[in-house]
Amino acid sequence: MQADIFTRRRNGGLLFFTLLTVLTTGSIVITRYDVLKGFTSIFRAFAWGAANFYPDAGAMTKLPDILLKLKETVLMSVASTTVAAIFAMFLALAGSSTTGLCSLSGIITRGVASIFRNIPLVAWAMVLMLAFSQSELTGYLALFFGSLGFLTRAFIETIDEVSNKPVEALQATGASYFQVVFQAVLPAGMPQLSSWLLFMVDTNIRDATLVGLLTGTGIGFSFDLYYKSMNFHAASLVVILIVITVIVVEMISNYVRRVIM
Repeated sequence: MQADIFTRRRNGGLLFFTLLTVLTTGSIVITRYDVLKGFTSIFRAFAWGAANFYPDAGAMTKLPDILLKLKETVLMSVASTTVAAIFAMFLALAGSSTTGLCSLSGIITRGVASIFRNIPLVAWAMVLMLAFSQSELTGYLALFFGSLGFLTRAFIETIDEVSNKPVEALQATGASYFQVVFQAVLPAGMPQLSSWLLFMVDTNIRDATLVGLLTGTGIGFSFDLYYKSMNFHAASLVVILIVITVIVVEMISNYVRRVIM
């Protein structure tokens, strides 16, 4: 029996790698990609980066402006995520099988969450630019809609995982809907709900850089401006500050998760 399982796994692995090799080879042939030139270009790219992509004295003079844009990006990410979390909580309560008002509300809420969640953030930014042009509002709404879909789905699953015993006990005593929600559902699911919120803040700070490239706002716009003007030293300073910010935020987020979980 174990020999048959091992044989099936081995054959499945061989089939997978065979298909992967065929697809890779076919793609190289169709696109006429020069594999040797591609690999040698990697080393030249690192050499160019070491020679040009680093902060110098001139780039440090732009540090105050860059930090201001970075602060705007972080604040916009936090604001869009927290507001989206509030709306997502109401939608999740209406869409959860534990606290839902009816089966129709669950279907509608899950459908809305799926639509918002499956539209890429870049697509949201491009669509919203048609209505609001390049502005802070465009970036804020793009992050808001993306967060709303993800958090609604995550909150629904978290609420559904809450044990039904406290809910049934409160309902048996004649507790109202809001008493059940605030005294049984939310206290039990709050650690996981907070963890999802922190994860979304962390993700949005990273995505806000890309949104800024499209909407002409925040730290993403600063990088785009310096890079297109060939001020690579200032652009490298922007990248370094983004990396430091993401690492710091992730460390804070992980610490808070360990505390609340």
